[in-house]
Amino acid sequence: MQTNPSKPSWFELFALYKDPRLLRIFGLGMASGFPWVMIGSAMSAWLSEEGLSRTNIGFFGFIFIAYSINFLWSPLVDRVSIPFVGRYLGQRRSWIVVTQVLIAMCCWMIASVSPSQDLAWAKFLALGLALAAATQDIAIDAFRIDSLPNEDSKLMSAGAAMATSGWWTGFAGLGAVPLILVDLDSWSWGDVYQMMAVAMVLLAIVPLTAKEPVTQREAQQQSRNAVYLSHLSQGGLTQQWVLRLCVPCFLALLAWMILGFPGFDHSESYYFQSGFVLLALLFFIVRSLVRIEGHALNGADVGENLSFASKFSERVARMVSWLLVSFVEPLTEFFRRNGVSLALSVLLFIFLFKIGEAFLGRMSIVFYKEIGFSNSDIAIYSKVISWWVTIVFSLIGSAVTMRYGILKGLFVGGFSMAVSNLMFALIALTGPSKLLLVAAVVVDGFTTAWSTVAFVAFLSMMCNRAFTASQYALMASLGTLGRTFLASYSGWLVDYLSGNWALFFALTALMVLPSLLFLYRIRHRLRSLSHEF
Repeated sequence: MQTNPSKPSWFELFALYKDPRLLRIFGLGMASGFPWVMIGSAMSAWLSEEGLSRTNIGFFGFIFIAYSINFLWSPLVDRVSIPFVGRYLGQRRSWIVVTQVLIAMCCWMIASVSPSQDLAWAKFLALGLALAAATQDIAIDAFRIDSLPNEDSKLMSAGAAMATSGWWTGFAGLGAVPLILVDLDSWSWGDVYQMMAVAMVLLAIVPLTAKEPVTQREAQQQSRNAVYLSHLSQGGLTQQWVLRLCVPCFLALLAWMILGFPGFDHSESYYFQSGFVLLALLFFIVRSLVRIEGHALNGADVGENLSFASKFSERVARMVSWLLVSFVEPLTEFFRRNGVSLALSVLLFIFLFKIGEAFLGRMSIVFYKEIGFSNSDIAIYSKVISWWVTIVFSLIGSAVTMRYGILKGLFVGGFSMAVSNLMFALIALTGPSKLLLVAAVVVDGFTTAWSTVAFVAFLSMMCNRAFTASQYALMASLGTLGRTFLASYSGWLVDYLSGNWALFFALTALMVLPSLLFLYRIRHRLRSLSHEF
């Protein structure tokens, strides 16, 4: 039986991991995962030893919201060049190095703070560290995607695996070091944070030794800028509404919401209501710009000759054009390139794909405790084993995805996630069996790694190189939003089921099905991007 010549051998696939670009992606992944230790496990342990209340310790969890909303400033990473540094390192590497230096500076400053005596200053520094780390993630993801050929789905899958393995190494591998050192009599928490700051500076060697990716980003952005200036100078009635009313209203409402609705009593309902209004305005802006572009390409009359520049200065017109290209064009281009219907299917798939996994993850520790596992069991089986399983199967899953394609990788990953959730249902029915727990953790780690690699490769291939940072951050944040928003009802669902864990895990297994329906709908588009058959 002959091997299909279109499929590379397993040896050729694993040989790809020796590519220097992939090794650098692994190092950047470590730098991406390490800050989670600084503001996560290490910070929680330090605050606990300082005698702070659970409420104060819990506050630091809000800091991680920076990772969920980093898409708001991701266009700046695409368009703003950092003075002096950007001239020598380039757009992507300069953002990575500068944010890594800021992370190290915040970490070093935290080392000199006593949280029990100056908690407000510790919170401020931790927030600054989180914002720098979230921005670093934007730049690292953009660097990874720009460094690899967009048409090469194999390298994209390998890059996703190395990024995932590197992140877990930085989070779990390096993350264990501070907790070990602080148990030694000669190390204080201040010393540990200084050590982590030095480690972060050392990780900056990776982008300094890399090459800046070569793209046509600036040329494409300037081209879109010229198109928008043309729309501004000769726009019809629709354009006038979009540019004069909707865009300013959208930006004003967004700024007001970020500032916490000054002038009104803080209410959670304001965020939901404003969020729906923002989405409606954004949808109208994007839809209108896509239609305008379509009319212009077809040679249709774009409207009556109303001079926008005659009423506003040329400088204001250029500023509006810059804002549109930076903050609106990434989403507009995504809808224009894929079509509105297909683009919505892609976004819904991203939103729903890991919902079941998130429901399980949010309640897993509670389940372990209620079913009868000890803290040691949870630490050894759920954390340590899961780390190594995730790294190993990220590489193996990537090789399988490279051989059989991202589309099949996503389908297999989705169905595997459902099966792994059923393993936890089996534990709920049989009781606290350590053998079953190990099996469930291994299967869950395997499916998580496989699906994550295919999912990250999928997101990477959906990006336009002119707006890599913006589009990837937006899609990744959409996936995070789905996991954090809907999964927050996981506890309510368990209570609603009267603590029936087996039924709960069975339902989480079914939650993957809607996303697979949307994946089936977009299969032709994904095949055309990755040249799969």
